[in-house]
Amino acid sequence: MSEKIFVTQSTMPPFEEYVEEIRELWNTHLLTNMGPKHEKFRKALINYLGVENLDLFTNGHMALELTLQAMNLQGEVITTPFTFSSTTHAIVRNGLEPVFCDVDPTDFTIDVRKIEGLITDRTSAIVPVHVYGNVCNVEEINRIAEKNGLKVVYDAAHTFGCTYKGKGIGTFGNASCFSFHATKVFNSIEGGAVCHNDSELGYRVNQLKNFGIRDAETVLGIGTNAKMNEFCAAMGICNLRDIDNNIMLRGKIVQRYRKHLDKVPGLQLNPIQMNVKSNYAYFPVIFDEKIFGCSRNEVAAALAKEGIYARKYFYPLTNMLDCYKGRFDPEKTPVARYLSERVLTLPLYPTLSEADVDRVCRIIISCKK
Repeated sequence: MSEKIFVTQSTMPPFEEYVEEIRELWNTHLLTNMGPKHEKFRKALINYLGVENLDLFTNGHMALELTLQAMNLQGEVITTPFTFSSTTHAIVRNGLEPVFCDVDPTDFTIDVRKIEGLITDRTSAIVPVHVYGNVCNVEEINRIAEKNGLKVVYDAAHTFGCTYKGKGIGTFGNASCFSFHATKVFNSIEGGAVCHNDSELGYRVNQLKNFGIRDAETVLGIGTNAKMNEFCAAMGICNLRDIDNNIMLRGKIVQRYRKHLDKVPGLQLNPIQMNVKSNYAYFPVIFDEKIFGCSRNEVAAALAKEGIYARKYFYPLTNMLDCYKGRFDPEKTPVARYLSERVLTLPLYPTLSEADVDRVCRIIISCKK
């Protein structure tokens, strides 16, 4: 059997480059508490993403959870269950009630046609999720939010480097939260960020991520510890230098997948969105077993037998997680449920060879009955 292929592989800079970036830490002994590397990384991200303000966190989940907390939201938040558990947990851990909106069957993002029907007098915000590098209908979400006086906080974990009509994806909504986890298109080992244009929001999230501390003798609130350390910041600095090249390589892999799978009956591929520069974060395939003749689970098993590990992403839906059993009704989001039971994200990372892409596709096509 060939070497195992996983759904993703962490991008890392040349070893010598990272060593050089962290060398001065042995001189300064400044390892955390928002040191020089943290500030260098933060400014580099502001420039790359084209945003006004950006605050760094130890991970993407804390960026989202603390941003929602800093907004002092109450009541209900409209979101989608077709996401990683972090999105829903961040809402619930703030004492808010998630109200699940179904997703668009073509791009898997929140179905904007169904949002307004879910708004009540208890609704305070919308938390849409950009998925697989696909961008939500930001214009319609903005219209709905302005009409109803709602905040918008995007979970942008899948869209680092994406643009819509030439604007960085972090410029939309009241805030956009990114994850720099090791499995993402762009990583700082662990890390996250929130982008916003509200200095008061920035002040509050920075207090929350640092125990509520204002200065050495003043603690104004009850916060936590969600500061990014200098080693993670240094990894982010290094990886940012090569991000555009890595996205380009990912795009080539996606093109090769499309070449093999685009015309196969029973397969729905990720869409190519108008006015969006994608980061090719993932390559999801929806398997219609009635047409393809084989289920998603059978295809996943056939790939695993050959040492290729695709991912059922997202499955299960967050409104079906064991920890929420009996609390939500997944029948209210039938499109999301349909997709979650049929989606398989295929291996995708910059160093994946064309030969391995071809092998993945041959195995998939061989499953067709």
